Amino acid sequence: MKLDDVDRGILHLLQEDARNKTAAEMAEQVGVSASTVRNRIEALEDEGVICGYHPEIDYEQAEYQLHMVIICHAPVSERAELVDTVMELEGVVTVREMLTGDANIHVEAIGTNSSTVDQITSSITDLGLEIESVNLVKEMHVQPFNHFGESEVTD
Repeated sequence: MKLDDVDRGILHLLQEDARNKTAAEMAEQVGVSASTVRNRIEALEDEGVICGYHPEIDYEQAEYQLHMVIICHAPVSERAELVDTVMELEGVVTVREMLTGDANIHVEAIGTNSSTVDQITSSITDLGLEIESVNLVKEMHVQPFNHFGESEVTD
């Protein structure tokens, strides 16, 4: 799907605050009708450009004090299969499969205490992954990619 300025503007607004933006508000900001915005969002979803809508959770506020990134190495021939298996582990929220470098799997996991960290890291090791490091996250900051489509939106 080739994106135009309207699509990029809609994507920018959805990345900023998908939950609280109406089609009418977005339409006004990108210069089209609300029905056009709804149709474009549907097309972007159908084409797989928009893959889903997920809440941004403050894990500490949700009583999960430990937010960790576990850097692992997996044999390249087993990497994809291992990623699917790691995603099934309790506490795992994100797995990134890297194309380059020895540290080719990055696991983001959430826990309540040090025994949770031990449980998650043991489960990862039991799968055959070699853990290179376990890093605790102090705070995570997220923004739309390069303010994607920001120039297509009027205030």
